[in-house]
Amino acid sequence: MSDHDSVYDGLLGDSEGWAFGTSFEDPLAGVDTTIPAGVDAGALATYCLMLGDDALIYSHRLSQWTSNAPDLEEDIALANIALDLLGQARLLLARAAAADSAVVPPLPEGSPVPPEDALAFFRDEAGFRNVRLVEPDNGDFAVTIARLLVFSTYRLALLQRLRASNDPVLAAIATKGVKEVTYHRDYAGRWFLTLARGTEESRRRLLAGLALVWPLYDELFRTHPVETAADNQGFGVDPSGLADEVGVVLEQVLTTSGVERPDVAPTGAVNGQMGRGGRHTEAMGRLLAEMQVVARAHPMGLW
Repeated sequence: MSDHDSVYDGLLGDSEGWAFGTSFEDPLAGVDTTIPAGVDAGALATYCLMLGDDALIYSHRLSQWTSNAPDLEEDIALANIALDLLGQARLLLARAAAADSAVVPPLPEGSPVPPEDALAFFRDEAGFRNVRLVEPDNGDFAVTIARLLVFSTYRLALLQRLRASNDPVLAAIATKGVKEVTYHRDYAGRWFLTLARGTEESRRRLLAGLALVWPLYDELFRTHPVETAADNQGFGVDPSGLADEVGVVLEQVLTTSGVERPDVAPTGAVNGQMGRGGRHTEAMGRLLAEMQVVARAHPMGLW
């Protein structure tokens, strides 16, 4: 046996790594994180939080399919998509912290938590800047496919343009992300067509899922002032400029599938704010409670 009464006691003992991280090397080690000339560091950090939070929150949602998907192949596929997004989130949150350390929440003195994990696990709901599309519960497989199609189509268009960012770190993250999200969109598109043209039940569920997802579609293209600054300063993308491109791709999938766009009203702002401004759906609080509970209970946990 070990020196501990329980094998789990050692998790909170002396060690080199924080217990809840994925690894303990700086993900941007060796990368030049100098802020480009003419770029506001605070705006760059907040913009990276926006894109990183999109990936982080949706990664968590997709990870909830692990062991619950319709079959093993889809279980693995959804888990891999979640891991891709988690990797993007880690890089983007690390870039945010490197650009402006003021965005990192305060931690206990001597805490071993790296900055990107502090941003993931120790911000409150209002501090998250993700779009609301990624927050609601997964629903059934058809709901997940409808949302994944919308999100991946939008994110691929964004990352493709972000490859031209004047911030080399963002440009590199985008270049890697394009390869990953191209697969995400293809996977969702193939399943969307399969469900739409499959059985009466699969089609019914897909149409119902698309109707649930669609009210949060317009928010993807609402420009926050930070996104305006990002576009003007050359390091980011104004999402309003993506609407036509994303719409064309989605229309191609819908037409091929024999599906019409849902006739539903968009989800409105709350006191003038949406997800980018820190206003979220009711599901967000429950998601964060689950995602953050262990880290918050053991902020000094080591292994």
